[in-house]
Amino acid sequence: MKPAPFKYHDPQSLSELVDLTSMLEDAKILAGGQSLMPMMNMRFVTPEDVIDINKIEELNFIKLSDDAIDIGAMTVQRELLSSSSIQTIAPILNEALAYVGHFQTRNRGTIGGSLCHLDPAAELPALASLYDAQMVVHNKNGQRVIPFDEWSFAYMMPCLAPEDVLVSLSFPKWKLNHGYSFVEFARRHGDFAICAAGVLIELDKNDEISKVAITIAGADVKPIRLKAFELDIIGQKVNEDLIRSAVEEVKKIETMSDAYYSSSYRKRLAGTLVERALIKALERAGGPT
Repeated sequence: MKPAPFKYHDPQSLSELVDLTSMLEDAKILAGGQSLMPMMNMRFVTPEDVIDINKIEELNFIKLSDDAIDIGAMTVQRELLSSSSIQTIAPILNEALAYVGHFQTRNRGTIGGSLCHLDPAAELPALASLYDAQMVVHNKNGQRVIPFDEWSFAYMMPCLAPEDVLVSLSFPKWKLNHGYSFVEFARRHGDFAICAAGVLIELDKNDEISKVAITIAGADVKPIRLKAFELDIIGQKVNEDLIRSAVEEVKKIETMSDAYYSSSYRKRLAGTLVERALIKALERAGGPT
C-alpha cells in the first residue's frame, strides 16, 4: 500500500518547526522514519501534514557536562554507538543499541523518534527509564522539562501536546566504575523484544550497594522500574539472597498479554532476565561473583 495524500514540510530551524507545529492541526513529525513510514504506508496513520526535521542541525548533538549527558533528539543510533564518550561514560547504551534492529535501521533511527514512538518493547525508552532521563520539550510558549516517569501517557502515546516538539534529553552520569548490563530475549536478532531488562549499579568499598536502577521493557505498555526494591537494597551486601529477592520482586509486577505471549510467560521471562542482568552488572562493578 501507499500512504494517503499529505502535505510535506521541510523546516530548516527549530523556530520554523515550532511555528509549523503551532499552526498545523493534524501533523506528524518525520525523524528517521523507521516506524512512521511503514505505518503511513499501511494507513494506520493518515496525517494531513508531514514535517521532515532532518535538516535541523541544532537537534543533532551529544554534549557532556560535569554531571550529565545531553543528546539531541535527531541523534541517530549509529552516532551513539560510535561515540567514544558514550562508550566510556554510559557503556550500557552501546550494549542495548546492539539489539536495535540492524545496521541499516540504526543509520536512520533517532533517539527522539524512538522515545516519541514509545513502543513498549523498544530499548531506548527502557534506557531513558533506567537513567531517569529529563525530556526537553519546546513549543511556541518556550521550553519545559518532563521527567521520564511522566513521559508515557498511554500505550505508544508520550505526554506531548500536538504543538510540542522533543528537542533533547539528558542522562545523569554514573561513576565510571559502575556496573551495568542490558539483556533481552527476542525470537531472532533484530526483532522486537519479548522482554528485556537493564541494570545500573554502584558498590562502595565494602561491596554494599550505594546506588542501583533496574528496568524491565516489553512486559507492559511502558518500561517498569523496580523503584521500591531499589530503595530496599541500598546498603545491602551482594549475595545470592539478594539475587533471589530480585526475582521474587518481579513476580509482583503487572504484565500484559497479547496474541503471542501470555502475561505469566512474560513475568517469568522478566524474572530470568533481571537475574541475568543483575549478576552481570555486579560482576562489572567488581562485586563478589
